[in-house]
Amino acid sequence: MSAPGDYYDLTRIRPEVLAALEKINTMGPAFAARAKSVDDEASFPTENYRDLADAGFLGLSIPQEFGGWGFSMGEYAMVGAEIAKYCGATALTFNMHNSSMAWSRFMYDMPNLTPEERAEFAPLRERQFLRAMKERAIYSQPISEGGQNWTSKPNQTQARAVEGGWKINGFKKFASLAGYCDYYTIVCTEVFEGIEPRHEDTMLFVVHKDTPGLLVKGEWDPLGMRGTNSRDLILKDVFVTKDDLLMPRGIFGKTLPNWPHMMATLSPTYMGVAQGAFDFTVAYLQGRVPGQPPIDRRMYATKRIAVGKMYARLAAMRALWWQAFGEAKGFPSKGEVMRMYAAQYNVMEGVQEIAAMAIRTCGGQSMLRSLPLERMYRDSRCGALMLPYTSEIMEDYLSVLSLYDMDELDTAPGDEGGARNSLWRGDSGTLRMLR
Repeated sequence: MSAPGDYYDLTRIRPEVLAALEKINTMGPAFAARAKSVDDEASFPTENYRDLADAGFLGLSIPQEFGGWGFSMGEYAMVGAEIAKYCGATALTFNMHNSSMAWSRFMYDMPNLTPEERAEFAPLRERQFLRAMKERAIYSQPISEGGQNWTSKPNQTQARAVEGGWKINGFKKFASLAGYCDYYTIVCTEVFEGIEPRHEDTMLFVVHKDTPGLLVKGEWDPLGMRGTNSRDLILKDVFVTKDDLLMPRGIFGKTLPNWPHMMATLSPTYMGVAQGAFDFTVAYLQGRVPGQPPIDRRMYATKRIAVGKMYARLAAMRALWWQAFGEAKGFPSKGEVMRMYAAQYNVMEGVQEIAAMAIRTCGGQSMLRSLPLERMYRDSRCGALMLPYTSEIMEDYLSVLSLYDMDELDTAPGDEGGARNSLWRGDSGTLRMLR
């Protein structure tokens, strides 16, 4: 199995981060051993989460003053990719927990917040951080509503003010960790009598799994990422108070448009799956796959050439991806955003290419479900479909930012479906606070 030194410049990595990567590689074989049953049964990787919690990884993105590790977004991405080498479903769901922590951390630090907004935000984020650290609470972040572009349009899940708080009604599709997390971060739209729902009235509440009115429903039997347990989450008159806010009113719309890398945090999982497929291919051709005959298959020129192509594709993917996450911050430049979009696209498309090439190179036996490559191939197909940064949307965003000046974005043709409302616009455009 590969090690961080095989694909990172270790002189540019903090010792604490390298230690975390090495710890994951120590824990990884146990994750890999459990991955088949998790995939076969579409069950949740509970034991992997117990191991991650025991090792302190629930605090990865939490500031050090609250007992966390204080990793940057780029450092979190490296850890997520390392987990995914062994179990993609564990890494993908782990991102949901860390995204809730990261939103609380990084949006609080945005320079466009007023002192009053930050003062109101501080106790809310402290509450969530301490839950993760002291209770070892796991967070889910169900956002999708079945094709609705939640980054730019009002959520179908709505909150209406009542005495003492709000009542939330609605649903979430693909709610990863459904039934297994401790808290759900619910993105919803506050609605008012006689006023059409508005995206700028987006609110985020943290809802405990046992809150009355919360229901996990439906079956989960997908092609890939079967261990994410991403079933439907139904909310019927779920009561919440001001203390349950993840962040104060208005902060989401004020900060998320200016932190576009925050929506690329699914890509570490697929970067890791690609590395795992390459690592398996090398081990298989060397005759070093546990439980398999020690057959040396390296003498075939066609297989050696394929491995060379796989490595070249993988190295290029990771170089761009690592640079993009190293640049992740609030208020990025146009060039930084375009590199992030390109990295997202290359990873989500490249993982499919590498997994398919791995199966073709290893041969028919690699398609057997007794070996992990077949699972990695199915997992690899999922990333390009995930909103808001699907492959098709990335192609559109990259072309528009290349061909049009910033002040032309609102009038650039070809966005009949409305997905371009999520496009980063810097300080330009009428929709810059709605993306």
